[in-house]
Amino acid sequence: MGEKEFTKELTPDGDDRLRIRINTEKGKIVDIVAQYESRIKEKWYPIVRYDCSHGFFHRDILTPKGEKIK
Repeated sequence: MGEKEFTKELTPDGDDRLRIRINTEKGKIVDIVAQYESRIKEKWYPIVRYDCSHGFFHRDILTPKGEKIK
């Protein structure tokens, strides 16, 4: 399985970014994660994540405490 990960800064101060991970198998995408992250007090926190970890593509909204809002 091949895995590629990309990170793109979204703001000039570098406090917001988009992280994308793509897993492939025999040239086909088998998993993808797109996650918006924000740096708060020098620590990175996931804010919104799109993935197919439950067998279908869906969105999770995350709080700094780690709670998921479906």
